Amino acid sequence: MNIQRHEPTPILSNAVEHGNTVYLAGIVADDPSADVKGQTQQILNRIDALLARCGSDKSRILSAQIWLTDIGNRAAMNEVWSAWVDPKNLPVRACVESKLADPRLLVEIMVTAAK
Repeated sequence: MNIQRHEPTPILSNAVEHGNTVYLAGIVADDPSADVKGQTQQILNRIDALLARCGSDKSRILSAQIWLTDIGNRAAMNEVWSAWVDPKNLPVRACVESKLADPRLLVEIMVTAAK
């Protein structure tokens, strides 16, 4: 079975396809000056683009892992998430508080999707 890697960096690929599954790296905001809602929207837009590149979309997401630097931002992040996610195809999900590599980043999201 072929493995396709997309957007490699020196330490990771942003997306990997294997069979009928798409794995995305943890995605963070391009503009860390935005608030948690703005960062979440940037991340979800990027997830949409990466999934499309791999022949998938948000209705095919199987699982999501979300890291917040402050769990107190969960409601604000969920507001953006809930407006974006396909309500008929909700993935399994975990959301935890964690430090991120850049202290300006407030949220990171990683998803796995079917093609």
